[in-house]
Amino acid sequence: MEAKVIEKEVDPINNKEVSNVTNVLDFLYICQKLKQTKRTGWLNHGIKNPESISDHMHRMSILALLCNDDSLDRDRCVKMTVVHDLAESKVGDITPLDGISKEEKHRLEEGAMRHLCTDLLGNTPQSKEIFELWQEYENAETAEALFVKDLDKFEMLLQAFEYEKSDKKDLTEFFESASNKIQHPLVKRWANELYVQREEYKKKQNHWVLNQQIIN
Repeated sequence: MEAKVIEKEVDPINNKEVSNVTNVLDFLYICQKLKQTKRTGWLNHGIKNPESISDHMHRMSILALLCNDDSLDRDRCVKMTVVHDLAESKVGDITPLDGISKEEKHRLEEGAMRHLCTDLLGNTPQSKEIFELWQEYENAETAEALFVKDLDKFEMLLQAFEYEKSDKKDLTEFFESASNKIQHPLVKRWANELYVQREEYKKKQNHWVLNQQIIN
């Protein structure tokens, strides 16, 4: 069997190699699954209208734009949030409850990223950047990757609190899972304020329930 040849084209404006247009569309069709796939953690907890993977990634990118730490490359952080869950368009949103080891999860996701970036996009400078950003996030060694990891946790907490209010759910386990794991000072301040608002909300809810019991 002959090896598949990745067709590439040359941009007539700057004479640089770009991905085959048909393959780019195939790549984008796969990316659409990020908009359609609901986050597993919320489905497992019976949330009525859970966010998609794409929803989560988008608000993370907004959070990255709010970064005021001059020691970080903010633009790189924004890019990283945009691609960090891209592999889930192929393998889905795998959680610890799925019984898949971290090593296997990484293997599956790396395979998905290589298919997207090499097989479809032809290993162009743009696709190499996408893969490198994903790999940097996975390795969690640079300051930017660690910051984005913190954003990932905080965005989850923010969403959990919103679902506690909208769906009347107790999602304490999500808060416990991220407790003391957020390290960047800015994200830690956001998280601490969120914890305060959540405690105030719970007190009001408990007071309302107590009054209802007294009235009844």
